[in-house]
Amino acid sequence: MGKTIAFIPARGGSKSIPLKNIKSFYGQPLLLWNIKELLHVNEIDEIVVATDSEQIAKIARIDSKVSIYYRNELNAKDGSSTESVMLEYITAKNLSPDDTFVLVQATSPFTQQSDFEEGLSLFHGENIDSVLAVVPFKRLVWSEEKKPLTFELDKRQRRQDFDTYYLENGAFYVNSVENIAANKSRISGRFGFHIMPEHTALEMDEPLDWEFGEIQMKKLIDNNEFTPNL
Repeated sequence: MGKTIAFIPARGGSKSIPLKNIKSFYGQPLLLWNIKELLHVNEIDEIVVATDSEQIAKIARIDSKVSIYYRNELNAKDGSSTESVMLEYITAKNLSPDDTFVLVQATSPFTQQSDFEEGLSLFHGENIDSVLAVVPFKRLVWSEEKKPLTFELDKRQRRQDFDTYYLENGAFYVNSVENIAANKSRISGRFGFHIMPEHTALEMDEPLDWEFGEIQMKKLIDNNEFTPNL
């Protein structure tokens, strides 16, 4: 078995919230919420922060387990895909096909150590090629053509009686380097779902997300539903 790498893309440019990856979120830079949880996951061999910003790099270097990868300028633009920087790093570092690659998104600060551990455990289970974090989703969804997609129009059930769908929350993805290189995608093959609480669907992308997110984090910590590794 190869090594396990946690990979966090953290671009310096952000139009909605300047330098949002290191903006203070409930008392510490946003990026550090994930890094500090990952540092306590025994299986993680290295945490890589892929950035184009020395400011981000300086804040991210909190432990010898954290390394900085300065991404190519072409893969640090507004329109650059996450896959482009993943593939750039895999090629630049000549990673082994057997390495496990955990893509972690800094905009999801509610991910806990146990989530990463359970996701990796699921990945190493039988008949699983990749894992993605999801939340249960029970909503009345309509198509652009005004057709109901998640319910029958003449049978409007109560929400608790809806069929359960799952929404990617963007928190993390687990795959092998071999699969990522072959499919040019963060997930592929037979998927496993790591199911997280509904509040983790909130990502810190806009100023209003930040306000709601800090209220939610305070509530979780006050209620002992999240004991962060600080």
